[in-house]
Amino acid sequence: MTQTYSGGCQCGKVRYEVSLDITEVIACNCSRCRRLGSLLAFAPVTQFKLLSGDADLTSYAFNRHTIHHKFCSTCGIQSFAIGKNPKTGAEMAAINVRCLDDADADTFRVRKVDGKSF
Repeated sequence: MTQTYSGGCQCGKVRYEVSLDITEVIACNCSRCRRLGSLLAFAPVTQFKLLSGDADLTSYAFNRHTIHHKFCSTCGIQSFAIGKNPKTGAEMAAINVRCLDDADADTFRVRKVDGKSF
């Protein structure tokens, strides 16, 4: 069931809303996700709305430069990323469910992804 969540960074400068149907989250073992401990859920970018903090975001892209990892320049928290679905090319928002206000990340089924092999 699709639900609208609010989320953001630790200091509160970056805030967003996203509509997600979270049936499972991704735990990726790429060099970035492994270090961050992110648990990711994905939504079309049309279901993501940045409410505040655009000027406070810094972007980081590595490897193929297809995902723009956004993080708050004040507190350093990466609460989301914007990229393209590798199969369809559609723009997607990758949401770190640990940064959603009213979601308990421990309640979601976790699927491990071998991102370091991409």
